Amino acid sequence: MLKTIGVSSLDQLIGKTVPSSLMLKKPLDLPDAMSEFEYLNHIRNIGKKNKMFRSFIGQGYYGVAPLSVIIRNVLENPAWYTSYTPYQAEISQEDWKLC
Repeated sequence: MLKTIGVSSLDQLIGKTVPSSLMLKKPLDLPDAMSEFEYLNHIRNIGKKNKMFRSFIGQGYYGVAPLSVIIRNVLENPAWYTSYTPYQAEISQEDWKLC
C-alpha cells in the first residue's frame, strides 16, 4: 500500500501528511508496555482504591402525572440520550403508534 501511494515507510507518510508545526520535537515519555495480564492486574489495583459510598439517587421522589407533552419532548426525546436523529418517516411511524 505504501508503494502504491509513493512512500517507503509510515514515517515518511506521516511526514508528508502531518504539518511539521503539529509534530512533537521529542519522543513521547511513555511507560514500558504491559502484557494483558499485567494490565488487568494494574487496573484491578487502581479499582481497589475506589470507596463505596451510600447512594442517595432517587431519594425524595414522589409519583407525579406529568403532561404528555413533557413526557414526549423531554423524557422520551432521543436528543437527550443519543446523537441519532430519526428521519421524518420514522417520526411519522412513532406518531402513528400513539393513535
